[in-house]
Amino acid sequence: MVTAVPVPASPAPASSPLLSGRTAPRRRAPAVRHLGPNWYAAVMGTAGLATAGAALPARVPGLRTVCAGVWALSLVLLVSLLVARALHWTHHRDRARAHLADPAVVPFYGCLSMALVAVGGGAAAVGRDWTGVRAAVALDAVLFTAGTLVGLVAAVVVPYLVGVRYRTDPAGVTPVWLLPLVAPMVSAAVGPSLVPHLPPGQARGTLLLGCLALFGLSLLAVGLTLPLVFGRLMTAGPLPLALTPTLFLVLGPLGQSVTAAGNFADAAPGALPAPYGGALRLLPVLYGVPVMGFALLWLALACVHVARARRRGMGFAMTWWAFTFPVGTCVTGAAALARHTGITAFTGLADILYAALVVAWATAATGTVRGLVRGELLPREH
Repeated sequence: MVTAVPVPASPAPASSPLLSGRTAPRRRAPAVRHLGPNWYAAVMGTAGLATAGAALPARVPGLRTVCAGVWALSLVLLVSLLVARALHWTHHRDRARAHLADPAVVPFYGCLSMALVAVGGGAAAVGRDWTGVRAAVALDAVLFTAGTLVGLVAAVVVPYLVGVRYRTDPAGVTPVWLLPLVAPMVSAAVGPSLVPHLPPGQARGTLLLGCLALFGLSLLAVGLTLPLVFGRLMTAGPLPLALTPTLFLVLGPLGQSVTAAGNFADAAPGALPAPYGGALRLLPVLYGVPVMGFALLWLALACVHVARARRRGMGFAMTWWAFTFPVGTCVTGAAALARHTGITAFTGLADILYAALVVAWATAATGTVRGLVRGELLPREH
C-alpha cells in the first residue's frame, strides 16, 4: 500500500489573475515539483543489482547479459533523473530551496554522488560488454570524477547544515544521516577499477592512495555517526514505520568498505611498491572478515525491525529502496572475501544475499511503478 500525503492548496492573493478575470499562467513542469534527491536511490539500487550480479564468484549462464541490461536501465534512469532534477531547480526553485532547508531531505543529496559513481562502476564492471572497454572506462572516469566531487561537498556541507542550522533531539536521529558520509566510500570502492587504465607510476599510485584516503574519510565519519543511530534505537524506541527500512542503510558503509578492501588488494601490486602492496593484500582478511560479521549482525537486527513494522501496517514508500543498494554492497563484499580467501562459505553468502537483493529490487521497483501510475509518489499540482 502506498500512502499519499496531500499537498494543501494556498489561497489566491487579491492580485491573483483568478480574481482579476485574467487567465493564471500555467506552471511549467508540474510533474517534477515534488521530485526530491531521494529518487537517486532507485538509480543506486538498479546499478547495484547489475554490479553485484557481475561480481558473484559462481558463473550463472546468461546472468551477465541480464546484468548488462540492468546496468543500461540504471544509465537511462540516471540521465532521466538528472534532466528531471534540472527542471525541478529551474522551474521550482522555491521547492528546491525548501528541500535544502529540510533536515529530513538534505542528507539525500549524498544519493546523487552515489548514483553517479555506481553507474560509472557498473559501466566498467559489466556495461563494457555492450559499450566496449574504451567507452566504458571513459564513462566510468567521468562519472567517478563528478560523483566523487559531489560526494566530498555533501560530506562537508550536509553535516555542517545539520549541526549549525537545524536543531535535532536524539529521537530525531535516523540512518539517513549516513548517506552523505557513505558517498566517499562508494568512490573508494569503485576507483581502483580505473587504476590499471592509468600510466604506471605516479598516476596509478596517486589514484589508489586517494581512494584509500576516501576510505578513511568515510570510515571514521561513519564511525562517529553510527553510535548515534544505535543509541537512538536503544533509548528512543523503534523508528517510525515509514523510516524503518532505512536501518538497511547502515549496511552500505559496512559492505562497501569490505568491497573497497578487496579492490585495494587487487589494484595494489601494479600501483604501489612491494611492501605497501603486500600490506594491502592483507586488508580483505584482517579488516573485511570482522566487518562482514558485524554487517550480518546488523542485517539480522534490521530484518527484525522491518518485520515488526510490517506487522504494524508499514506500507510502501520510497524508503524501500534502502533494501537494495546496501545489500548489494554486502554481495560485492562477500564476493571479494571469497576471491581473496578461497573460502566457499563466502561464495554461498554472496549467492544468498544476491537472491535477497533480486527480491528486494523487484519489490521496490514494482511499488515505485505502481505508485507513479496511481499518482501517489509525485503529487501533481491542480
